[in-house]
Amino acid sequence: MSDFVKAWDELATIVHKDNVTKGFWPDGLARNRGEIIALIHSELSEALEAERDGNPPDPKVPTYGAVEVELGDAVIRIMDYAKAFNLDVGSAILAKLEYNRSRPHKHGRKF
Repeated sequence: MSDFVKAWDELATIVHKDNVTKGFWPDGLARNRGEIIALIHSELSEALEAERDGNPPDPKVPTYGAVEVELGDAVIRIMDYAKAFNLDVGSAILAKLEYNRSRPHKHGRKF
C-alpha cells in the first residue's frame, strides 16, 4: 500500500468516526447515497460561489480562503462516504492519475 493510500485511509477513518460521533450516521444506519453525493456537489457549488466572490477569508476558518475551505469540505464528505461504504478511493485516485498520464493532450478534447 502506498503512503498516499495509507494516509488517505487513516484520515478517512478519522473523518467517518467524527461524523458518526456528531450524529450524521444515527444508530449506524446507512444514509441515502444520492443525498450524500448531492451534499458533496453542494460543497463544490459553494467553492464556485466563493471563487466568484474573489475568494474572501472563510468566515469559520478565516486563516484560509473560502475556496480552500469549501474544497476541503468536499474532500471531507468524499472521505466520509468512501469509508462508510468501504470504497478504496485512495487507490482509485492513484490508478486514475496513472491512466491520465497515458492520455493525449487535453485528453483529445478541444476544451
